This record gives sequence, C-alpha cells and structure tokens, in this order.
Amino acid sequence: MRVIELDAPERLVESELSSRLPSDPKQAVAIARQRLRDAGAVFQNRLALAYQGVVEAWSLGITRIPAVVVDRKYVVYGEPDVNRAVSLIEQYRSTQP
Repeated sequence: MRVIELDAPERLVESELSSRLPSDPKQAVAIARQRLRDAGAVFQNRLALAYQGVVEAWSLGITRIPAVVVDRKYVVYGEPDVNRAVSLIEQYRSTQP
C-alpha cells in the first residue's frame, strides 16, 4: 500500500531547509542555500519523490483530502483511516458485478 501525503514537500522543506532560520533575510538565504548544498542529491531525490506523489494525486483527479484511492479507480473521500477506507472500497467492490 502506498500513502501519498500532499503536504510532504512542504514538510520536507520546513524540516530540512527552513528550520530555525534567522530573521535577517540575507543570512536566512545563505543558510538555506548551504543546507541545500549539504543535503545534496539525496535531499533533492526525496523532494522530487514527494512532488511526484502530489502530481500523481492531481492526475487521478483528487479534489479534496483526505482521499484514499485503490487501483487508481476507486476513491473514498473524508475517511482519514486508510484501512477503514480500503475496507469500504472492498465492501463496495464485493457488491458490484
């Protein structure tokens, strides 16, 4: 099961680049750039994967959250418990020919 968190890119940037920056904009920019250089390709790959999940959700037509999608076909909106949402989808599928 794959879970896509639409706020993952923002949380990643906040936790690894923007955390505890000084109030001086020039200093903050310099520190953020240094952190980005230090994090290197590993961070960039993690950020790209996080955005890939967001793009995938949009391409599936997700219009609001929470949303659970199964087989790129069935969606349950409003149920934050993934296991419960999957169970609802399975119940629906069992009644359909």
